[in-house]
Amino acid sequence: MGIKEDVEDGVEKNGIREPLISDHASNKGHPWMVYFTTLVAVCGSYEFGTCAGYSSPTQDAIRSDLGLSLAEYSLFGSILTFGAMIGAITAGPIADLIGRKGAMRVSSAFCVSGWLVIFFSEGPIPLDIGRLATGYGMGSFSYVVPVFIAEIAPKELRGALTALNQFMICGAVSVSFVIGNVLSWRTLALIGLIPTGVLLLGLFIIPESPRWLAKRGRGKEFEAALQTLRGKDADISQEADEIQDYITSLEQLPKPKLLELFQTRYLRSVTIGIGLMVCQQFGGINGICFYLSSIFELAGFSAFAGTVIYACLQIVITGLGAALIDKAGRKPLLLISGTGLVAGCIFTAAAFYLKVHEVGLGAVPALAFIGILVYIGSFSLGMGAVPWVVMSEIFPINIKGLAGSVATLVNWFGAWLCSYTFNFLMSWSSYGTFIVYAAINAVAIVFIIVVVPETKGKSLEELQAAINA
Repeated sequence: MGIKEDVEDGVEKNGIREPLISDHASNKGHPWMVYFTTLVAVCGSYEFGTCAGYSSPTQDAIRSDLGLSLAEYSLFGSILTFGAMIGAITAGPIADLIGRKGAMRVSSAFCVSGWLVIFFSEGPIPLDIGRLATGYGMGSFSYVVPVFIAEIAPKELRGALTALNQFMICGAVSVSFVIGNVLSWRTLALIGLIPTGVLLLGLFIIPESPRWLAKRGRGKEFEAALQTLRGKDADISQEADEIQDYITSLEQLPKPKLLELFQTRYLRSVTIGIGLMVCQQFGGINGICFYLSSIFELAGFSAFAGTVIYACLQIVITGLGAALIDKAGRKPLLLISGTGLVAGCIFTAAAFYLKVHEVGLGAVPALAFIGILVYIGSFSLGMGAVPWVVMSEIFPINIKGLAGSVATLVNWFGAWLCSYTFNFLMSWSSYGTFIVYAAINAVAIVFIIVVVPETKGKSLEELQAAINA
């Protein structure tokens, strides 16, 4: 019997009672509270973007005011990633222990502390400490925000709402690039406090994740939170029973440890989650983003014009991807995105090949510009947001904290490795670098075709039962 039929019949596999497929579309209230709760949560995503976008426009001013060497400023910029790795490791257990809202409060506290330390810094050491703290908050937000949104959203809205995470990150990075050119670096640090302030206030209003409450055995609070999210007139009985039954089945299993994530029961979901993070980061995105200006300059294209167009395109295409994800599906967007990434890398590699061999030099700037725009447009359409959406959907709640932390750690390690090796690769071969990225993205397409399932239109319980059966 196939997986779909097994789920529909509500059979048991490996000790887990798979939930019945049900349609909650009828008898639902207005989802305005889901929208409001999501808007509060993605303030954490916007904070992520302000942290990531801070170092680029402030480099000259900070170095001039504090007398930092290039090496000292490079440490300041890169230490953010190490803080994010620590945040990724600890975010899952914290979110499981004190709740998704509690984890967002902890993340906000680190960001607030970090921005204030940066604002008052008079030397490199406090500057690095502040940057490390904001990195921790950023890494924690990168896990808990998409997980929280996926757990509160109805299945027909889950993809689009979770994709808002990436949209807000891109928007915040672009805003930081623009206003960072007209504001002092200390003022920009204070502006970084605004999204955390909005988030902390909003957390007093929005409900906790119903699925986390159910997992903690807080039945009345679970039903109240679910009713608030679905609307006071909505019939939540069927959805509530499905969630409770699935969590009860999961709780009968032993709590997994790190090595147990790779047992047969969880192997497919862990492979999908970690594999998508590898596909996202090792395809070159952070190397290209971090050194975008130097790529344009090397190709003979205006760095200022290229960066502005890049930022605008990123926001528009990310918004388009968020609008399409629940209509087109996760897998088609990933495949289109991966194909575009390969094409963008090939265009850019061709531009640098022409430059190195001094052939058709007049075409180099335009070809490189087109290649980079195709690359970032393709990444923004699918590979930027969809891995986070799928990661938030596929892990059963009993392993979500541990497995999600591992996947997020892999993502941040990939971000560091890609950005660290980019200049070395470019020194080896400018066009060879993009050929390597094209090959990695081609492998990613094969991985998506063979391994990644479509998750559109299924409840978390249906989806996780099918994947982990």
